[in-house]
Amino acid sequence: MLPASVTSVLPQRVRSLVPEVSAFAVIGAANSVLYFVIFNVTMTMGAVKATILANAITTALAYVAHRYWTYRASAKTQVRREAVLFVGFNLAGTFIQSGVVGVAKYGFGLSETTDRLWLNAATMVGIGLGMVFRFWAYRTLVFRPHPADHAAPTTAVEAIAEAYEEEAEFQQLTAPLEVELKVKQRSAPDGEPAHQRP
Repeated sequence: MLPASVTSVLPQRVRSLVPEVSAFAVIGAANSVLYFVIFNVTMTMGAVKATILANAITTALAYVAHRYWTYRASAKTQVRREAVLFVGFNLAGTFIQSGVVGVAKYGFGLSETTDRLWLNAATMVGIGLGMVFRFWAYRTLVFRPHPADHAAPTTAVEAIAEAYEEEAEFQQLTAPLEVELKVKQRSAPDGEPAHQRP
């Protein structure tokens, strides 16, 4: 968290972002350390594969941390939608990070055995670009109010997530009716539809 003397000179809009950015930075820093540990331990299986594995593990941890710390004030009624969007945008972040490592490895001919330092530098650049993208996606699309307080979905991933959430809500609403219908069908005399019983 920035000192009060620093935040007092910032515009109100920027000041309101300080807690969110601070939490995001702490989680990002912790996840980056873990990411580098996993990346370096598994680099011998291939730099790009190690990037994907490290991203998969840190994405799961990041979701829990952001859901219950950075965006804890957001409504928790749309967890499925958030999780789908979170994973979708993290996949995009993974492509950004893996793309940078891929360019370093295949574009510049770097080797996992002799160029570890350069591959780690490329990974840092990828993490930085991925972090900027994720911050934008989390605050504007993943953890925003839903559904009445925002506009229609603007991306395919968001549209899929909303459709998935609406289907789940529909199933929750209709489940008691389906149970009641099955009970009535079982209790009807043989050969007589339940709706014809007196």
